[in-house]
Formats: sequence, C-alpha cells, structure tokens
Amino acid sequence: MKITTKNMILTSLFAALTAIGAVLIVIPLGPVDFTLQLFFTILSGIILGSKYGAMSQILYVGMGIIGLPVFAGGKGGFAYIFAPSFGYLLGFILGAYISGKIVEKLGWKSFKNILIASLAGLAAVYLIGFPYLYIILTKVNGLDLSFYEVLKSGVLIFMPGDLIKCVIASLLSIKVLPILKKEILR
Repeated sequence: MKITTKNMILTSLFAALTAIGAVLIVIPLGPVDFTLQLFFTILSGIILGSKYGAMSQILYVGMGIIGLPVFAGGKGGFAYIFAPSFGYLLGFILGAYISGKIVEKLGWKSFKNILIASLAGLAAVYLIGFPYLYIILTKVNGLDLSFYEVLKSGVLIFMPGDLIKCVIASLLSIKVLPILKKEILR
C-alpha cells in the first residue's frame, strides 16, 4: 500500500488525538477508565477510512506498548498487555477499520449511514475488549467475578456514554466531512 505524506500526517494526527483522549480526560470507573479514546477511534475510521483509521489505532497502541505514556492515566509499556482494559485498545483497531469500511460501502453523506458505522465500530471494540477483560480479571488475575459482574463493570456502565460519543462523532462527521473531502481528503 502506497502511503502519501498527507495520509501519514492524518494517520499520525488521529493516533495523537486518541492519546490525548486517553491522557487528558480520564474518569476512573473500576477496571476500565472513562476516556475519549473511543470518540477519536470512531472518527479516525469515518474520516480516514478503514485502512488509515485502523493504521492510526495501530500506531497509537504501538506507541503505548513501546513505553510512551499514551494509555489512560498516562500509562504505557509492554506490561500493559496484561491490563484488563488492553483488549479495548486492540478493539480500537478493529473498531476504526469497521467504521471506515461501512462508511466506504454506505457513503458518508447520510447521518444514518455514519451512525450505523459508529455503532458497528463500538460493537467491534466491545467484541474484543469485553472477552479480554473477562479473561484477564478471572483467569489471569484469578478474581472470583461472575460474567455479569464483569459485563456490568466493563460494558454496561460505559454503554450510555459510548452511545453518546457515537452520536456526537456522527453529528460532527456529517458536518465536517463535506469540508474535509473538499479541502483536505481529496
């Protein structure tokens, strides 16, 4: 895949925005913190498309794994792969890809299409993040937690906020994409 300077800059920009969303706005809510990472993950897929959106999240996760303090609460390092929330970071890659792929297939001129893409991206993040969370908490850390207790602390508590992030990302995208497509993304 040939990558242009413009695509490198935009990919890096969304990796940086995801890091900012993780470090500057953090509300501890248990094993998983509330951040704005998902918001920027969804936007990266919608705005950059499936390949570059996913690439921005791969870059973000890679920066954290090599030790840069870009994960929630300013954390980073290889050992973070054993953090209960690391699965959600992996889910960001798939979430950005799926959001972008759906917008590529359905088009970006309809709020409905973008919202569908956003919600599908969110579902992908949960699809990877929740099982990872469950395994790390119950099997690796040996905590005696039921499936529902982990579901409650790792998904249900975040779902209202994540749905709002998807709606806001979709509303922002429907307003910004025509400008970006005309001026920057051509």
